[in-house]
Amino acid sequence: MAHHYYFPEAMTQPVSEFKSKSGLKRILAAVFYSVDGLKAAWRGEQAFRQELMLFVPGAIVAMLLPVSSFQKLALIAVLVLVLIVELINSAIEAVVDRVSLERHPLSKNAKDFGSAAVMLASLLAGATWAVVLFNRFW
Repeated sequence: MAHHYYFPEAMTQPVSEFKSKSGLKRILAAVFYSVDGLKAAWRGEQAFRQELMLFVPGAIVAMLLPVSSFQKLALIAVLVLVLIVELINSAIEAVVDRVSLERHPLSKNAKDFGSAAVMLASLLAGATWAVVLFNRFW
């Protein structure tokens, strides 16, 4: 039988100062934080720069391909997905390194999981491009 415990301290957790904004101020702050994140990723993450350099020509090619609008969207969306997953992977790596630079199996797992997520997103992007191009040209 499962026991349910009441922990009143869980209800009095401190709230981050970054969560205090509301309405339009919160949305504007989120936009600026997001731009800061993109800038930091561009400056500090080689993988993100490489993937962005693939995204730009990929998006242009997708727009120029003689395929349906939905296929264009799919081709661009999977490229954006790779960027999104890379940003999340970079965030995981930053948090792990912030907590400790000491080698630890859990730290390795966290970083490996993030890397695996990027790999799966990249494989999905490659497969999507292959299917769309194959169906259009062969």
